[in-house]
Amino acid sequence: MSVDSNDVTEHPRDDKPRPYLCTVCNKRFTQKRNLNRHSRRHTDENRRPYHCAVCGKWYTTKATLTQHMSQHTEENWYSCTQCEKRFRSQSYLRMHMNVHSSKYQCSECGNCFQGNRELTVHKLSHSGDRPFECSVCGKRFTTSSNLAVHSRIHSGEKPYKCHMCDKAFSQSGHLN
Repeated sequence: MSVDSNDVTEHPRDDKPRPYLCTVCNKRFTQKRNLNRHSRRHTDENRRPYHCAVCGKWYTTKATLTQHMSQHTEENWYSCTQCEKRFRSQSYLRMHMNVHSSKYQCSECGNCFQGNRELTVHKLSHSGDRPFECSVCGKRFTTSSNLAVHSRIHSGEKPYKCHMCDKAFSQSGHLN
């Protein structure tokens, strides 16, 4: 659980009055709105009380909902200079731009790839072909690297080690 900026234990020399008490964890707050925001952390159903009427997503603060709502007004969207398609974020526009510059495009779905190998592997998702099979359990994979990662389940191999705590992991992504 994150630390509250109004938590009295985090400001021992602060002598502001803190009349608002959380009855769940006994933390005190200088303002009622800070207590209300904090209290939502204790109940799952109230963690996200602000609802977007357009798409149905829920948010923890009114400010976050307001920021989200700008996605629904096309005046804030980004246009492709080559085909005039519109995207709600610059990152989506950047991904789309690959369509105009990539030589490797999937004929089934139109997705584009930087190289032929990536396109070949992607096409397996359409065909359902999984040519790499685990010799222990028979599970099949689209790439040999996915099979190699899976095989560590059976071997117990953990080649990636955290330099801070020495804990070992089977995948590099688990170090984060």
